[in-house]
Order: sequence, then C-alpha cells, then structure tokens
Amino acid sequence: MPREVISTPEAPEYPSYSQAVKVGNTIYVAGTIGVDVATGELAGPTIQEQTRRSLLNCQAILRAGGGGLSDAVMVHTLLLRPEDADGVNEVFDEFFPDVRPPRCVSKLGVDRPGILVSIAMVAVTN
Repeated sequence: MPREVISTPEAPEYPSYSQAVKVGNTIYVAGTIGVDVATGELAGPTIQEQTRRSLLNCQAILRAGGGGLSDAVMVHTLLLRPEDADGVNEVFDEFFPDVRPPRCVSKLGVDRPGILVSIAMVAVTN
C-alpha cells in the first residue's frame, strides 16, 4: 500500500520527521508536543495546558488526513514526570468523554526545556 505524508500548518512541523503518515485508512501520528503554532511557544507551563494543546495539534493532523480524534485506536503518551499522569487524565476525559482509546504511558526520553508531554497516536478512518 502506498504511504501518504500528512502535513498541516495547524500543528507544529519538524524538519526530521513527518507529522503523520497514512497507509490505507490508518493514520500514524508522530509524537506531538503542546506548541501553539500561532505563537510558536508552548501552550503553558502546566501539564493540563500542554496536554490540551498537544491533543488539539493531534486533532488538526488527523483532520488533515481525513480523520478525527474519535478515530483514535491507540494513544502513546510520553511524560517528563510520571507524577503528571493525573493531570493528563483530566484533559483526556475532556477530549474522549465516551469511547476512550487504549493508551500507554512512557517516560519522555528527550529532555527539552519546558516540554512536559508528547502524544503519538494511531487512528483508523472509515
């Protein structure tokens, strides 16, 4: 199956990898941080602010690929501080009030100043 690179100016872009790749009806979203593309800055200093922005960025990427957050079938959350898990869960409940996709949580391996969370996901569209 051919691969389609998904890219949108509504989410942060990275020079070394694609925002997402779509194969068939499956979209693989790269680790996405909580940067507000309008300002180029992190959404804020709290885990809730960065998680919310990261999910909005994932949503924009999925939309560019013909999907949405409701199509997510797996989410991988990378946290700088494991103790922030409750704050992440609080925001996930806002974005996934009914059907919650399976998730795993790992420690964020890249230490970049201010970045608390990165979210990657897999979605299957209709």
